[in-house]
Amino acid sequence: MERVEETVEVDVPVRTAYNQWTQFESFPQFMSGVESVTQLTDTTNHWVTNVGGVHREFDTEIVDQEPDDRIAWRSIDGKSHAGIIRFTPLDANHTKVKVHFEWAPETATEKAGAALKIDEMQVRADMRKFKDFIESRGTETGGWRGEVKDSGPAGQL
Repeated sequence: MERVEETVEVDVPVRTAYNQWTQFESFPQFMSGVESVTQLTDTTNHWVTNVGGVHREFDTEIVDQEPDDRIAWRSIDGKSHAGIIRFTPLDANHTKVKVHFEWAPETATEKAGAALKIDEMQVRADMRKFKDFIESRGTETGGWRGEVKDSGPAGQL
């Protein structure tokens, strides 16, 4: 299992950062390799990715969500992928955003990328793009303030 953890500080209030992250369909605007995210329900999303020439489609479910604090997810279609993103207010206009996720590389390309830490570099770059995206806007494109209660051990990281 591979793990990546990255933190970025954004110059927006915690509510703004959190609300933007709930707009999953906007992810391709700041996540390289994410071609599309389609929100199927409040808690499920369909992803289409192309990273290093490896095309993937998979579904995820939100398993734990608390507004302005965290969103945790896991894959639901046999792929081993799970993560959590945390939002910590630093003051009224600054927020620490920390993402942690785990996955099991399947192909030789994915395993080589993980060994070379390319995945870590990509997540770092994408978090910086999120920072640029939300700070340049100054406001979120939308937001979902619903709560999802942890559905058990698989929802915890």
